[in-house]
Amino acid sequence: QVQLVESGGGLVQTGGSRRLSCAASDRTFGTLAMAWFRQAPGQDREFVAGISISGRTPYYADSVKGRFTISRDNAVNMGYLQMNSLKPEDTAVYYCAADRLLSTHAHSYDYWGQGAQVTVSS
Repeated sequence: QVQLVESGGGLVQTGGSRRLSCAASDRTFGTLAMAWFRQAPGQDREFVAGISISGRTPYYADSVKGRFTISRDNAVNMGYLQMNSLKPEDTAVYYCAADRLLSTHAHSYDYWGQGAQVTVSS
């Protein structure tokens, strides 16, 4: 029953960078795969990136591949999403999620953060 809290959202201009953090409540985080999803107004929740328990196997949606980097530090119960070369279409609420198995489907995850708004302006 790990709890997750995102931070690091805010306003950034096109081409800029932002790092989101996901703080987990306890060491249970280190036994779970972790992913980032995003949801824009009027749209479904979309897979962004996922990472294995060890942190050695990252996966990315085509829309962010080469621009975003997912990582984790199990020693401090933290996950991260480094976002570079941001575009207006990246504007969304970003959520971290965790569960036993890595998946690109939001419904597969039991543990979610509250979301962090990222707005990319022109």
